[in-house]
Amino acid sequence: MSSYRPEIVAAFRERKVRCTPQRYVILDYLKRSPKHPTAEEIYKAINRNDPRASLATVYKSLHAMALAGLIREVTVDGAAVRFESHMDKHHHFVCERCGRVEDIDWFEVPALENRNRLGHRKLREYEVLMRGLCSNCN
Repeated sequence: MSSYRPEIVAAFRERKVRCTPQRYVILDYLKRSPKHPTAEEIYKAINRNDPRASLATVYKSLHAMALAGLIREVTVDGAAVRFESHMDKHHHFVCERCGRVEDIDWFEVPALENRNRLGHRKLREYEVLMRGLCSNCN
């Protein structure tokens, strides 16, 4: 059994989202995974030992959990959406060779302190997406 069990159940309860077995195992997988997997990768991983969830169920569960703020969708260059459970503010680094997506600790972007540059736009949030070569490919 996962060491995240009480935390996961509490998170679902707090956000008033039904904690189905499929949603539970998806969130548990995301909490244990340092990667930013796609829905298909999640589907394959959670069904490896105990096939319970269809691909459609995985997509619907991910959508519901993202809407509830339990997970984040990470879009990189128009490719398949990736998912993560790391909800603290942070940025992302994408390796241009292997495609790995890594979390980068949060830092403020000084130019955004001058909100006048945004004109009449209302900034809700932002994140920096950096590209280059990861430490393994460098």
